[in-house]
Amino acid sequence: MAKLTTAEFIDAIKELSVLELNDLVKACEEEFGVSAAAGVVVAAAGGDAAAAEEKTEFDIELTEVGPNKVKVIKVVRELTGLGLKEAKDAKIPVIIVDRDLKVEDDSLYVAKIGTNMITEGEKGFEWLAKYANEKQLKPRDGGQQLNIVVLEGTVGSTAALGRTKGFNDAMAASPDKAKFNILASQTGEFTRQKGQEVMESFLKSYGSKIDILVAQNDDMALGAVQAIEAAGLKPGKDITILSFDGVKGIFQAMIEGKTNCTVECNPLQGELLMETAKKVLAGEKVDKIVYVEEGVFPAEVAEATLPSRKY
Repeated sequence: MAKLTTAEFIDAIKELSVLELNDLVKACEEEFGVSAAAGVVVAAAGGDAAAAEEKTEFDIELTEVGPNKVKVIKVVRELTGLGLKEAKDAKIPVIIVDRDLKVEDDSLYVAKIGTNMITEGEKGFEWLAKYANEKQLKPRDGGQQLNIVVLEGTVGSTAALGRTKGFNDAMAASPDKAKFNILASQTGEFTRQKGQEVMESFLKSYGSKIDILVAQNDDMALGAVQAIEAAGLKPGKDITILSFDGVKGIFQAMIEGKTNCTVECNPLQGELLMETAKKVLAGEKVDKIVYVEEGVFPAEVAEATLPSRKY
């Protein structure tokens, strides 16, 4: 087998998601004795693994880079700087990946890389307002407002808090805010089963009052689709469905006409991570907060976009 050049190896790493990078580090640990530090609670990157990754624990330390070690930490916002002071004292630059970190002293890390959940929520409402105007959506119950039910993510998670804030703030600031009303909001815990169960409850409680479903991840939306169909309604038509993450399954649902739009939460952060780490090791200045690019994908582009999706 031909050897990979250094450039080819780096290019291969750039294609990895954060979870795949973790798997690579574990493999290196087993093969070459690269050490992995004590685990910390991590949050999901988005995609189908959202709920499962919320409960995963790991903390990666890349040790084979000479005296300038770069420690990559995945954390949830509730953490309060575990290990960061020790890393700073040891002159180990820290790059926080994928989730926010609640810490008063931002000198304890050199950069944060991840997704902007608040912006995702804003993009979601902006699409919804435009769609409602273009399609001239009318309340199913004959009322004056389009009623929204929300399937929230895991209580207290970065994704749930950010998407809720972004969506609500954008709605409050919109000239079309009077057209919309949030009828009910409840956690679906980022799972398909819970999304189905909560949507069934919404349908029983509110029936024809529901015009729009906002699901804070695609998996809950897919569960809700089952509940809506079981109630004799047409998802994506009788009830407009907006979701978040941008996984392949939701693109297929859009192609089938069962959901209407997904806002991307991009887990492909490996390339940006490696670029930032190399700059840090070279002594170059890097931005304190760096967000990956994320798009908005309505049903109209689903069929053309699906073949190129990587997650």
